[in-house]
Amino acid sequence: MRALIVEDEILASEELNYLIQEHSQIEVVDRLEDGLDVLKFLQEQEVDVIFLDINIPSLDGMMLAHHIGKFATKPYIVFTTAYKEHAAEAFELEAFDYILKPYDEKRIAAMLHKLELAFKRDHAPVEQHVEDGPAPTTADGPAAHGELLRDTNSHTDRRINLLRNDNIIVTDTADIYYAEAQEKVTKVYTKNGEFTMPVSISDFHSRLPQDTFFRCHRSYVVNLSQIREIVPWFNNTYLLRLRDLEAEVPVSRGKVKEFRQLMRI
Repeated sequence: MRALIVEDEILASEELNYLIQEHSQIEVVDRLEDGLDVLKFLQEQEVDVIFLDINIPSLDGMMLAHHIGKFATKPYIVFTTAYKEHAAEAFELEAFDYILKPYDEKRIAAMLHKLELAFKRDHAPVEQHVEDGPAPTTADGPAAHGELLRDTNSHTDRRINLLRNDNIIVTDTADIYYAEAQEKVTKVYTKNGEFTMPVSISDFHSRLPQDTFFRCHRSYVVNLSQIREIVPWFNNTYLLRLRDLEAEVPVSRGKVKEFRQLMRI
């Protein structure tokens, strides 16, 4: 991996460079201090990751990240900053991580390890897998059981950034059970706990694999591969019970027909 450090504090730049060399195989190809210099650099060279401070001259790190987000080939962005309040915006920009100063060596080492694994996954040859399960059967009681019967062949290592406190947690989308709209935020329930995202449920759904996540209700998005039980409810609708969770997710009347087609029921 090729990396660029963007940092106007010399000591912080040197410390980060040392930690990258100490805990990874990532090659730091240059260290720059000015946002406009970074744009000029990226016009001539490509890097795989940018370690980006926010408070830099000419063009601040957030604005620079907005520009980089329009590139055809986007490098990972790891924000390195002393400011906690930009974490939500960093999530919006789909940053890989958000590291606070002063640097914690263990935190940096863990992030670098995760970054190298993500790079290997994202650049590995894509293998196609089609899983065709049996048609769901009706149980003796009121509940019906079924497995996801859709083609799950695309990008089994898909990731999404979830926000917790001041950290961006890179999460495999397969680990998400469901999401629920709550006023102006979206609650996301995963194998690793709950997350509160500062986006609408429509925006959040758009970032998920559309072959796996279904908008079953105006307030809910469900991971179809996590459904363990489909329970008939009133007005010919359903309640969905998910693996490992006690919660029940409703399927609205307007979504029933599409849901039945997806699940072949």
